[in-house]
Amino acid sequence: MKPYDAIVIGDANIDLIVAGCNDLPAPGQEVLVQNMTLHVGGGAALLSMALSKLGLKIAFNGILGVDGFGNFVREKLNESGIDTRFIRTSRLNNTGISIAINPEKDRSFITYMGSNAELNLQQLDMKSVSLGRHVHLTGYRGSHNHKEYMEMTSRLQSLGLTTSIDVGWDDTGEWYAGIYELMKQVDVFFMNETEARHYTGCSSAEQSIAVLSRHSKHIVVKLGSEGAVAAVNGRLMYRSGFEVPVVDTTGAGDSFNAGYMYGFLTSQPTERSLLYGNACGAMSVSQFGGSTGTSDHETMERFIAEKAEQTTDIWEGTR
Repeated sequence: MKPYDAIVIGDANIDLIVAGCNDLPAPGQEVLVQNMTLHVGGGAALLSMALSKLGLKIAFNGILGVDGFGNFVREKLNESGIDTRFIRTSRLNNTGISIAINPEKDRSFITYMGSNAELNLQQLDMKSVSLGRHVHLTGYRGSHNHKEYMEMTSRLQSLGLTTSIDVGWDDTGEWYAGIYELMKQVDVFFMNETEARHYTGCSSAEQSIAVLSRHSKHIVVKLGSEGAVAAVNGRLMYRSGFEVPVVDTTGAGDSFNAGYMYGFLTSQPTERSLLYGNACGAMSVSQFGGSTGTSDHETMERFIAEKAEQTTDIWEGTR
């Protein structure tokens, strides 16, 4: 038995959520907003907190600065029951910060990567990684670090560990085609619809999924409020989302990942994993901040039972 269900490797930062900012100030002006709140951010950190709240044993591996924000993130991770002993401390950069402006509508971000920019898989302590039965990765940046992700996923395979990855938005605009090579080595590969279209060059989600499923044995494409699609060994499964009042979509994709991975790591069928992912994503958008709306297992199951009529398996088949 491994001490951890999953080791999560990647970004952790501060999210400053600015609510009610409809216009950015011109030079010399001031704009008053409804509220500003401080939360833990970063896809890897949010996934860790959600998985831990659902009942899995999680260890986090990332880099934080020597500052108050770093202490805040570490404290919140500890409060969530996450083992933080593998987090490294940067002496070069402060903890990263992302400012989310007007998250109720079309979000805009101002981001300082900070200590997250120092993450290098080649510097990881493999003894710590082997303490989990699964490893989730974030921080992929195309050709910039493709080689180290290929080497890491190959090493994890040799250790008998399962892996998952969410590539996230490519801020370089490269949309590196080498990602198809990486897909072949990862057990569960996450993208959202927009990312899938950019990587494949296709004009629709259906076309993108068909292309991606030729390279990945298990690809999951998130469709926002419309739900999600999983293609597992050529079998396609779509599950619609839940209708809920949207307060803040920050971290919704990471919450979906947590729900889906909870299903995967507890050996649930794909249909159930999609249902868990959609439920966690829906609960996440009901409150400000990426981690505030995350749920424990009992609350998640109750949410699903109360809204059972809202979600259906629209279609399934083979590519």
